[in-house]
Amino acid sequence: MNEEDAIVVRAEDGTAREASNASAPALRLVEPRPKTLRAAALERVRVEGKFFFTGDAKFFLKGVTYGPFPVGADGTQFPPAERVRQDMALMAEAGVNTLRVFTVPPVWLLDIAAEHGLRVLAGIPWSQHITFLDSEATKAEIRRMVMAGVRSLGRHPALLAYMIGNEIPPDMIRWHGPDKVRAFLVDLVKEVKAYDPTGLVSYANFPSTEYLTVDFTDFLCFNVYLHNESAFRRYIARLHNLAVDRPLVLTEFGMDSMREGKDHQAETIGWQVRTAFELGCAGTCVFAWTDEWFTGGHLIEDWEFGIVDRDRRKKPAFEAVAANYQGPLPPALPHYPRVSVVVCAYNADRTMDQCLASLEHLNYPDYEVIVVNDGSTDRTLEISQRYDYCKIISQPNKGLSVARNVGAEMATGEIVAYTDSDCVADKDWLTYLVAKMQHKGLAAVGGPNFPPPEDDLVPAAVAVSPGGPTHVLVSDEVAEHIAGCNMAFRRDVLLQLGGFDPVYRAAGDDVDICWRFQNAGYTIGFAPAAVVWHFRRNTVEAYLNQQKGYGKAEALVYSKHPLRFNLFGQAKWLGRIYGDLSASLLLSRRPVIYSGVFGRGLFQTMYEPPSSLAAFLPLTFEWNIVAIVLAFAGLVAGGWWLLLWVPLLTTWAMCVSGALKAPIDPRFRSLKARALIACLIYLGPILRGWTRIKWRVKESNAADTLPGEADGPLAPAKIDWRNRALFFSYWGQNYEEKEVLLAGLMEFLIPRKYFLQTDEGWSDWDLKIARGLWSRAFVMAVTENHGGEKRVLRVRCAMRLSRLASFVLRCYAGATAAALVVGLPVPAFLIAAAGLANFGYIADQTWRFGRIMNRVIDEVARKAKLTPMTGRKAG
Repeated sequence: MNEEDAIVVRAEDGTAREASNASAPALRLVEPRPKTLRAAALERVRVEGKFFFTGDAKFFLKGVTYGPFPVGADGTQFPPAERVRQDMALMAEAGVNTLRVFTVPPVWLLDIAAEHGLRVLAGIPWSQHITFLDSEATKAEIRRMVMAGVRSLGRHPALLAYMIGNEIPPDMIRWHGPDKVRAFLVDLVKEVKAYDPTGLVSYANFPSTEYLTVDFTDFLCFNVYLHNESAFRRYIARLHNLAVDRPLVLTEFGMDSMREGKDHQAETIGWQVRTAFELGCAGTCVFAWTDEWFTGGHLIEDWEFGIVDRDRRKKPAFEAVAANYQGPLPPALPHYPRVSVVVCAYNADRTMDQCLASLEHLNYPDYEVIVVNDGSTDRTLEISQRYDYCKIISQPNKGLSVARNVGAEMATGEIVAYTDSDCVADKDWLTYLVAKMQHKGLAAVGGPNFPPPEDDLVPAAVAVSPGGPTHVLVSDEVAEHIAGCNMAFRRDVLLQLGGFDPVYRAAGDDVDICWRFQNAGYTIGFAPAAVVWHFRRNTVEAYLNQQKGYGKAEALVYSKHPLRFNLFGQAKWLGRIYGDLSASLLLSRRPVIYSGVFGRGLFQTMYEPPSSLAAFLPLTFEWNIVAIVLAFAGLVAGGWWLLLWVPLLTTWAMCVSGALKAPIDPRFRSLKARALIACLIYLGPILRGWTRIKWRVKESNAADTLPGEADGPLAPAKIDWRNRALFFSYWGQNYEEKEVLLAGLMEFLIPRKYFLQTDEGWSDWDLKIARGLWSRAFVMAVTENHGGEKRVLRVRCAMRLSRLASFVLRCYAGATAAALVVGLPVPAFLIAAAGLANFGYIADQTWRFGRIMNRVIDEVARKAKLTPMTGRKAG
C-alpha cells in the first residue's frame, strides 16, 4: 500500500511538525530519544539462500505492518509507549514475530519490541514522489536523511532489516529511467552496508514497477494485492524467479473489511498467508495491524485493513492470521506420501559426509534414504556406513543411470527423489517438492540448486562460471528441464517409462528423462523453495573435465532427441535457462518493458525476447576456430587486415563482460578472480563443443553403417548433376501413398541422429534432412495412380550446401578478391588455398551424404515392400 510517506521532522526552532516529501530536504530527521535499557539481545537474523536463519534454525518472518500513526508528543509517528506495549503483546499472542514500520522507529519502540521477542523492519522514508534524480542537492539530501535514519537505529538487536524505499511511483522511474533509479538505490545500499556490514537491507517493490531490477538487496520484498488465489499463486511463482537465490518476502497484502466484510477479509488473508508459505516465501507482512492509519496529513476513516480495529478489538482476520502464524511452517500437507531419497555416489568422499548429514533430519515424516555406491574406490562406502538410517547398495561401477535405476527399483516410496552426493539439502526440501506435486497433480517436479560459499578463490570462481547444472523454465511454474541433483518423480510413472537410459554414465540422464516425460504428455513442475546446495568443482581441471563430460552427454542425447538440437548440436531450449551466467552472456536484444498506456499499467512487466542462434555464436567451438584462423591471417597481413581480429575480440569481450557480471563471493572479488572467470567462460564452451563434435562424429560414423549395406544390392539413383538431385522410382501394388515412404524416412533417420524438419505448408519440399554442418538433403515425393491398387512413387532428393557452408565459401571468395584488389597476392593465395581446401572437404561431405541418402531411401522402400523401377545391381 503506497502511502504518501509523511516525514516527521524537527524544524530549526525545535518544534515538531509534519512535512511533505517535497519539502523534506529543507529539514532534518527528529533525533531519537535517549536509549532505554534494552531487553536481552536478540540474535541477528542472517540470509542463507532463500531463507532467513538465526543460529542453526530457520526463521520465518511472520509480520504485520504497523502505522503510520499521527505525530505523538515525542515527535514520532507512533502511539504512546503504553499502547505500543499493548499492541506488541497482542501481536505476540497472534504468533507475530516481526512488525514493519514505514517511518524511522524511536529506540524506545525497538526496546519494547525486543522485550516481546519481536523484530522490526524499519522503513526509512525519503523524497521518492518527486523527480529526485534531477537535482544533485536533492540526491545529497536523500542520502543524508537515509543515513541519519540508519544511524539513529544504532544497530539495535531488534532491528531485522533496513527498508531503504517503498514503491517508488512508476512515473518517477519512467521519467528517470529504471537503470538510473537502480543505480541510485545501489548507492544507498552501499552506504548502509558501509555503516552496518552485517545488517540486512531491502527495498519494497510492487507490480507497477516490477521491471525495476532489485537484485542488489539481501532479500526481495514485494507488496502484492491479489484476491484471486490462482493469480496469487502464479505471481508468487514469478516473484521467486525474480528473487532467484534470495528470500522472498511479501511485505504488504490484505483486504479492506469495510467494503469486503470481516469474514471475507479473514478468509482471504488466511489463504494468502498459508499459500505464501506453502510456495516458499520466507516471510509475510499482513497489511495492517490496526484500522488506525494516518497518511496525507489526516487519519483515514473510509478504509479498514487492520486485523484489529482502532480500539484493538480482534477481528476474525486476527484468528485467521494466528492460525497460520502459530502453526507449522511450511504449512502441513494434506497427505504425506512416502518418499524414497536416492543418492548415487562414485568416489564422493569429499562431500558424502555433509550430504548424508543433511538428509538425516529432513522436516518430513515419512521418507527413506537409499545410497547406491557405484563402485567407489575411495572412502565413500566407509562414510556411508556411519549413517545407520541409510539403506546402502554397493555394486561395480555401471554408471549414473544404472545407479539411479537400481535406487528406484529398491525404493518403497510412492515418490523417488534424487539428489547428488555433492549436495546438501535444505530441511524442508521434500516438503516443498511434495507440496508442488500434490497441488498440481504432477508426476515430476524439481527445484533449484545453488553453490554454497567456498573458502578459496579458485572454487569460488568456478562456482559462478557458466556450464553448471541448471533448470530451464518455459513458464514461472513449468520446467522444461530440471537438474539431476534435485528432481523427483512418481515411482510408478518413472518405471513405466523405462527409467533412466544406461547409455548415460555420467551426465545427460536428466535431460533425456525430462524430454521423455514431456514426450509422454507429462508436465514437469518447478518448486523454487525446494533447495539443495550443490558443491561445484573445486579445481580448474575438474571444471574443464566436467565441461568435456557435458559435451559427450550432449552428443549422446542428440542421438535420441535430434529435433531438440540446433545446427551446432546444442539443445534448443524452449524456455529460459536459470541458475548461472549463461543467460547474461547472450548477445540478445534489450528487454522490453510493458508500462501500459501513459505508464498506468498495474502490472508493468519486463519481457525478454528469445535468444537466437546468433546470440551465443561467439562462444561456440566452431566460431572460435574460424576466429583464430582469421586473427592469424590478419596478424600475418597487417594493416587493415587486423580487422580480422574482430570476431575473436568479440568473443573475448563477451567473456570479460560475463566475468564482470559474475556474482562472486565478496571475499574474493579481485582482478585475479575476474580474469580466471573470463578464462573459464572462454575455455569451457570450446572444450565442451570439441568433445561434442568428436562424439557426434563417432556416433555419425556408426549411424552411416545402415542395415543391408553389407548385402550389397542397391537401386542406384538417377543423378541430375545440373540440379544436384537424385531421382528414384518405385512400383507398388497395395495402395501405397507417398506418406508411407516419408514416414518411413522419418522413422529410420531420427534414431540415427539426423536432424529432420517437415514441411509445414510453406515449403517446396516434404522433408529437410541435415547431416553435420555443411550439407542438406531436401526430399520431395509424388504418387502416380495407375488404376486400382497400383501406384508409382517418385522421389527427388536435392543435395544442397547449408547456409553456413555458403556463407563460409563466400567469405573466402570475398576475402581473396579484396586481397587482390589492395595488392596483397600472398595473403590472397593463402586465403584462396584455405577456401579451396574447405570447398573440397564440403564437396566430399555432400557427396558422402548423397550416397547415404541413396542407401537410406532404398532401404526404406524395401521395408515398405516397394519395387525399384530400375534394374538392381551392386552399389
